[in-house]
Amino acid sequence: MTTFTIITSGSDHTLSDSEQMAGLLKEAKFDPVDDVESADIVIFNSCATKELSESVLFLPLEKVKTEYPHKMIIIVGCIPQADPLNAKLKSYSLLGTRQINQIVQVAEEALNDNIVHLVEMDEMSSLNLPRLRRNSVVAFIPISVGCPDVYSSYKTKSTSHALQSYSIAEIKKEVELSIKDGMREIWLISHDLFCYGFDINTNLAALLKEVVEIPGNFMIRVGKGNLNHLSHLKDRLVEIYKHPKMFKFLHLPLQSGDNTMLTEMKCAYTVNDFVAAVHDFKEDVPEITIMTDLIVGYPTETDEQYLKTINVIRKTMPDVVTLSRFSQSDMKRVKLQPLTDEIVNHRLKTLSDIVHNISKMENERWQDWQGEIIVDEKMAGEKQWVGHNYAYKPVIVEGDYRLGDVLVVRIVRTTAFDLRGEVLRK
Repeated sequence: MTTFTIITSGSDHTLSDSEQMAGLLKEAKFDPVDDVESADIVIFNSCATKELSESVLFLPLEKVKTEYPHKMIIIVGCIPQADPLNAKLKSYSLLGTRQINQIVQVAEEALNDNIVHLVEMDEMSSLNLPRLRRNSVVAFIPISVGCPDVYSSYKTKSTSHALQSYSIAEIKKEVELSIKDGMREIWLISHDLFCYGFDINTNLAALLKEVVEIPGNFMIRVGKGNLNHLSHLKDRLVEIYKHPKMFKFLHLPLQSGDNTMLTEMKCAYTVNDFVAAVHDFKEDVPEITIMTDLIVGYPTETDEQYLKTINVIRKTMPDVVTLSRFSQSDMKRVKLQPLTDEIVNHRLKTLSDIVHNISKMENERWQDWQGEIIVDEKMAGEKQWVGHNYAYKPVIVEGDYRLGDVLVVRIVRTTAFDLRGEVLRK
């Protein structure tokens, strides 16, 4: 039997694509294995900006090619789709993000030493494809592909496309299949969740209203959404977040606390949009976990503008903040002189310390809390597990458990990164 392995790097959307490709290949009698050495076919499924493509694709690709020169290799994702004529890619079979349903055909051609390039930006593949799940309790379900202005901050726009949303009926069917498979967490994912349904006369709130009514013991996690698509459904979304099946978790990228910086980074929203959104959600859902993203080191950012970012973070107190340095590839694109490393490193360090302290304070509010968590991850340490409570706070526990177990815990200690729980009962 022909064996395969899939090396995945990128977003949750990429992981979902890998699950579907693995499901299709297994259905076609290919045999999945966990390591490159045992695989006849090695599939790289990556999604990244151009700057990251070296580390997430080309370096690992070169390593595999050097160590295993006779392996058949297929490259999938937004990197080959954005640049199919790249000299580094031309000798491999390529598959775009919207052609993953054709992975079996490409694999069969590879077995016959035929190179196939399928990277067109045409109709997206079906949502309801077979899956080989990476996590036995977490389902990753894409609800749309592309967006009218996918992530404005100079991301790889050549990989985006006009928005295409799956119908509510298709998504509900996938959720029902996931629950039947024993999934306890339903992650709805997309390039931008807040623009879901623009093309089919519906929206995210309408979808969630249908999904929470599906019978079963599960929780729903909403992924990242862009602020400029939130205003049209914010009030309805706040209401649906009160439902007991909704994880109280919201990911709103801010990028900068200065409106001039947001304009220069092509972000179609204002600082006030972010502040107002955080306020409205926290007012009606006080325990909500807020996550945001910040970009540090934009070439024209002044000290005053940087301090505005700090002030916004102190005002809104997000639980989780991801910090990114403005990239070298983006620097070339905007044709501006970069700030010195000394300035950028200092700003990163200062901001990191601030968000670390805020995260620690926000987690301390959960000290002595008692309630349920869903165990969804095994840690490297012996008998250590990670579960999440209804606000999607990570809780680390010790003991003999299984993925999917629901535990009643008491929080006995907190850190800036997680909560530590004592298990009271299963």
